[in-house]
Amino acid sequence: MASMAAVLSKTPFLSQPLTKSPNSDALPFAAVSFPSLRRRGGGGRVAIRAGLIAPDGGKLIELVVEESRRREKKHEAAELPRVVLTAIDLQWMHVLSEGWASPLGGFMRESEFLQTLHFNSLRLDDGSVVNMSVPIVLAIDDEQKALIGESKRVALVDSDGNPLAILNDIEIYKHPKEERIARTWGTTAPGLPYVEEAITNAGNWLIGGDLEVLEPVKYNDGLDRFRLSPAELRKELEKRGADAVFAFQLRNPVHNGHALLMTDTRKRLLEMGYKNPILLLHPLGGYTKADDVPLSWRMKQHEKVLEDGVLDPETTVVSIFPSPMHYAGPTEVQWHAKARINAGANFYIVGRDPAGMGHPVEKRDLYDADHGKKVLSMAPGLERLNILPFRVAAYDKTQGKMAFFDPSRPQDFLFISGTKMRTLAKNNENPPDGFMCPSGWKVLVDYYESLTPAGNGRLPEPVSA
Repeated sequence: MASMAAVLSKTPFLSQPLTKSPNSDALPFAAVSFPSLRRRGGGGRVAIRAGLIAPDGGKLIELVVEESRRREKKHEAAELPRVVLTAIDLQWMHVLSEGWASPLGGFMRESEFLQTLHFNSLRLDDGSVVNMSVPIVLAIDDEQKALIGESKRVALVDSDGNPLAILNDIEIYKHPKEERIARTWGTTAPGLPYVEEAITNAGNWLIGGDLEVLEPVKYNDGLDRFRLSPAELRKELEKRGADAVFAFQLRNPVHNGHALLMTDTRKRLLEMGYKNPILLLHPLGGYTKADDVPLSWRMKQHEKVLEDGVLDPETTVVSIFPSPMHYAGPTEVQWHAKARINAGANFYIVGRDPAGMGHPVEKRDLYDADHGKKVLSMAPGLERLNILPFRVAAYDKTQGKMAFFDPSRPQDFLFISGTKMRTLAKNNENPPDGFMCPSGWKVLVDYYESLTPAGNGRLPEPVSA
């Protein structure tokens, strides 16, 4: 097999496996494969079509200012009232700037916010409907609102005051936090990670408008080369001659059950008549909760999976999806699926409890494990996307590898929960042979070793890979 350097030179190594919540031990941390490939709603078989699926609304809405106008726009931004962005605000600005939320053209105004909250969709001027299930909004407080005054434009700046974008034709409206939380998560229970991070202490107003981003968003963390925009992904997929693109989102390390699922999916698509289906392995790169493995370590682990041949680099594109994670279950999984349409995916793999988590107060899952895939099959605006539900894979003790679960011989299968996997890695113990490629497992062990308490007994901050 080619060296990893050679693979990366010609193959862009472009986050949550669709699995059990890592907060619970009761059910398996496992991958799954779809029993059949059918259109949403149980209709006839999927039609075979060449080429990539069109973006929502017919075209990508990219919001980065042309290079020739950037100096002019920076001068304009210097004269405007300022709104300082948080890290999560910046991630949403990144999402908007590259067209992941197409046809949305900026942070939501009130009409878009209300449609998202109440209908999980947006109605366009031509009467068509596109899916939009999570609000992409920017909060400001009373002081910021007063400073903006009657201005119709504001500059968006980072924590050092550097201008990042201009928001035009702005609208300021009330931030109904309780309603937003209740409708997005289905609960207002304390302890929801994204709520505590981004909503509880946010301002009581929301500001929406048309966005002009002054430069492409860069994080300078060594991973920017992996952050391909929808336009860049489409170019790469077309270059590879993809006639089908199947997307798999994850926010955890890849184990061999996931790999079994993904290779089985490609096999099924080939059997259907597609000639060159390409996997978009798309780890989530925005905000995640504290006990998730950091992005840099996940990307290093994914690299080992390709290097060891667990996944074929010739038929796999691995790229970072810049969205923050809500852990909002069936509501959020619609956003995850919709965004992949804009990157060219026409198949989306979904398993049990996608985008789910354990209940923050009670000892149970927050969402029904089957509701995510059921909602995707009915969601407004996702009719063009083929949803691929899958069956459980677990460790088959008789074969010494991950395999699809056979209910006729349950005694032969071992389910390794997310907590069990993390406990093994923390204790520098090995899982059964065949659960994960050895080099990928070592990355996970190395991450937890980096968190070993120092001599003063305090846990260090997670270090970059």
